[in-house]
Amino acid sequence: MNRREAIQRASMVLGYAITGSSLAAVMNGCKASPELTYQPTFFNEEQARAIETLVDIIIPKTDTPGAKEAGVPGFIDALVKEVYSKEQQEKFLNELADFTEDARKQYGNSFIDCRAEEQSDHFKKHHDKAIAESAGGGATGWWNAGSGAEQPFLLKIKELTLLGFFTSEPGATQVLQYNQVPGPFKGCVPLEEVGKAWAT
Repeated sequence: MNRREAIQRASMVLGYAITGSSLAAVMNGCKASPELTYQPTFFNEEQARAIETLVDIIIPKTDTPGAKEAGVPGFIDALVKEVYSKEQQEKFLNELADFTEDARKQYGNSFIDCRAEEQSDHFKKHHDKAIAESAGGGATGWWNAGSGAEQPFLLKIKELTLLGFFTSEPGATQVLQYNQVPGPFKGCVPLEEVGKAWAT
């Protein structure tokens, strides 16, 4: 798949411009690829398990593969290691630590050791807070992500998850419409015949 077209489609799904670091990662070859086991190269085991849990909450497996099955945790691990600056890496890890530590304060367990419903509730609490902060923060709104404004942590995770998923083979071919090239050209097709956004 053409990376530029994949990024354009992912931006349409996200509803805003993709941040510079995420854009650079995809253009430089980072992509989500399914893996039997996730072997992190940047995160430690606990951090990797937290990322895996978060992406699974954002895009769970249904009748199509979820973000975990599409290899998104490995995509995020590689992106943070290879694209983020040292300062961005440290900030990302600190925000992840704050998120997991808050779960320990609330539930008595680290985020990855909480029950599934506790994990979902914890995610929703922080996600709702991030959306509220963005809505009230003007330039920090997640719809202004492409402007270089700092996003709340969970909105960063959400962006990376959606970007990794919709530029992966399962996301592009099983969730988005996919028309392999070469193929027939139809210049004008009613939306009701298509049913969903196109991957290419």
